[in-house]
Amino acid sequence: MKKKILISPMLVDLVGNALASMDGVKFTELDACPSCGGPVTGHDFREKRFAVLLDNGKEQTIRVHVKRFYCRQCGALCYADAPFYPDTRLAAPVVDFCLVLAQRMPFNRVAEYLRAMGIVVDRGTIRNYASRDFGKIPVTELFGLPLPFSLLNLAISALGRESYPIVGAEALAACGFPPAGRAALSGSGRRSPEERYQRYE
Repeated sequence: MKKKILISPMLVDLVGNALASMDGVKFTELDACPSCGGPVTGHDFREKRFAVLLDNGKEQTIRVHVKRFYCRQCGALCYADAPFYPDTRLAAPVVDFCLVLAQRMPFNRVAEYLRAMGIVVDRGTIRNYASRDFGKIPVTELFGLPLPFSLLNLAISALGRESYPIVGAEALAACGFPPAGRAALSGSGRRSPEERYQRYE
């Protein structure tokens, strides 16, 4: 018999509301081309999947809009600063949560815990994230579970926001971006645009 997962309803609401509050948020800031440092001009917007939540048993995709820029110096297309790690299909707070849980339990159990909290991430994706080095993830304990600061700070930012939405720059800061010193994003040398930016859907 499978052991029932007991999670505080307060924590479920806190995390779920934080992720849901990101639906439709726009990320529009980029100081310079990440490839050559040249000046950039706004081009268009692309949607990016932030999280997948369970809403009354149905999957709901939370999407954000990330501005795309054209570099006037080297001609590269690049994206605004947004809280995503390279080559990931979910936002950094969700990835962080997967990683801190994976340090305590098997991947399939992580997927079950996340689902009990209304977050959909499959076992294979969790295993993939756990095999990579995203650097040290600041974490705290809340209701008996490890919670990354990126997710906790996002939840705090989302409190009382029913009447007005979160601004992209505020969400970016809450998620800890740009993540100075995080190994996965601060390697030596410049990354090419293809390496730095993940696929946008």
